[in-house]
Amino acid sequence: MPIKWSAAKVSEAMDMVELQLSCAQPFIDQALATVQEARRIPNLAGYMDDRLGRVEYDIKEKFNRIKVGVESVRNAIPEGAIEEERARLKHGSTQSLM
Repeated sequence: MPIKWSAAKVSEAMDMVELQLSCAQPFIDQALATVQEARRIPNLAGYMDDRLGRVEYDIKEKFNRIKVGVESVRNAIPEGAIEEERARLKHGSTQSLM
């Protein structure tokens, strides 16, 4: 049963999201390095280290969760739907008379 939405457009959107995430990766890495450096400040109070540790964890986990979400979207596209849509567009589409 064909889907009513565009699998190709969803896939292209996820391609763009992945590109944007790859552009953001150096900034995420720098943020992590900065937090890790702050955690090494001499005589840092334990409660501050705890909070900085939480920030470090959140940066890693939330960025990874976004990547997992993108993969989940890709996996939810019905198998063969993108190819079927592209083939239909390549050969043109005619409306059914029935």
